[in-house]
Amino acid sequence: MVNPQLPQFPEPIWRDHLSLPSFPALNESIKADVGIVGGGITGITAAYVLAKQNFNVVLIDAGPVLNGTTGHTTAKITAQHGIIYDELINHFGLEKASLYYEAAEEAKKFIEDTVREKKIKCDFSKEDAYIYTNDYSYVNKLEKEKAAYDKLKIDSKLTDKIPLNFPVKSSLVMHNQAQFHPLEYLKALLTDGLKDQLRVFENTTATDIEHNKHTSIITKDGHRITCNYVIAASHFPFYDSQGFYFARMYPERSYLLAGKSPEKFAGGMYINAESPTRSIRSAKIEGEEMLLIGGENHKTGQGKSTMDHYEALQTFALEHFQMERIAYRWSAQDLTTLDKVPYIGPITKGEPTILTATGFRKWGMTSGTIAGKLLADHILEKDNAYADLFTPSRFQADPAVKKFMEINADVAKHMIKGKLEFTQNNVADLATDDATVTRIDGKRVGVYKDKEDSIHMVDTTCTHMGCEVKWNSGDRTWDCPCHGSRFDYTGEVIEGPAKKALSKIHSNK
Repeated sequence: MVNPQLPQFPEPIWRDHLSLPSFPALNESIKADVGIVGGGITGITAAYVLAKQNFNVVLIDAGPVLNGTTGHTTAKITAQHGIIYDELINHFGLEKASLYYEAAEEAKKFIEDTVREKKIKCDFSKEDAYIYTNDYSYVNKLEKEKAAYDKLKIDSKLTDKIPLNFPVKSSLVMHNQAQFHPLEYLKALLTDGLKDQLRVFENTTATDIEHNKHTSIITKDGHRITCNYVIAASHFPFYDSQGFYFARMYPERSYLLAGKSPEKFAGGMYINAESPTRSIRSAKIEGEEMLLIGGENHKTGQGKSTMDHYEALQTFALEHFQMERIAYRWSAQDLTTLDKVPYIGPITKGEPTILTATGFRKWGMTSGTIAGKLLADHILEKDNAYADLFTPSRFQADPAVKKFMEINADVAKHMIKGKLEFTQNNVADLATDDATVTRIDGKRVGVYKDKEDSIHMVDTTCTHMGCEVKWNSGDRTWDCPCHGSRFDYTGEVIEGPAKKALSKIHSNK
């Protein structure tokens, strides 16, 4: 069998063949009850809930709405977030572990109820979720996780089989989970909110918050959104205050392929326990069943060539599913907190009107939904059972201190290493659609030659805290290995915490 070719350019499956509304950029200063920064599942869910309660809501996004992390998801609606519940019970206790599970289940119920009530056509389907392993060292871990499930009264089963056509040593099933087309669902919420008091502006970048008589979101173009509450739903908080979020989370990238297999998929959603990660589910796009294969996690800006990760997934898809055609490839970035529980709530103890939601650890469909509801409840002054669990101001001594030290030691290592690394490559010898890091006029410079053989040169020093970015060949971006900032090949910011673009370099040679 001939290997199916990988698509030349990355594009998520969800945005293709889907007509999404477009919105203008903000070109004046305005007022609102609530200003929301980020047009993904958290921001849109919060906007939808608040608009229904007659709040005047303004939602802005630095690019098109639904094109960030939410637009690049696997879209599993599940409380099975990897092997997590045994760990949560050990570190937080049974009560808080139970709250974590209940929050995910409530999010799933909210999505299901909304789909049914609004009659949203988004291919919502109930599916069992499986964690499986072919590594003997993880068999015992799954047994412990099953014991944790039993303590939490989670409907589950431990078995040595899965419905897919390959053997496993052990598998833990969480019954009655779900999947859907995330953008079809969120498009419906957005459309519904626009009928009330929701206004949306695209290509509008928030850069800061100003505190005067009222709080104002400051945009890159100098406009202000004056409001009573701000929700930072921008994946990485665009405003940090004294929360030090860059030191309390670490970024990881993961990769996905979508394609056609000759075999009928058996149903269910799957993820393995060991590394490298393999995530499997199906999706219907315009009536055609496609297989989604994901995984290959690694810290942003670190490790081997990013195209190698796509090729590893390609090999897996061909070996296990005889995939005939790969129609899409794309990648996503996710943030993990010190204790693996998202930060949702006031950004610091002293700023109750500025709210954030971040650190979803690749499980954004449930975490983003409960975040939108929790933050809306905060604004509505309603009690929420999950507020204390997710509060960003928490700091659990175990394992948070150890993880904090690991993250920041890794940052220091890459900051020093990056300053020393460059090549002696001659820019004139650079291949089309390739990049290198070299020194020009005494400066460390990233050089990319595009498809038309035009050269783009940038200062490789990240504008966040001075680490040196690395070239991401799979997505044609410059990625920071310290805190996960990402820039396109011209140097413009794609993902924070950086707010300023990389400086463009013009050689005198």
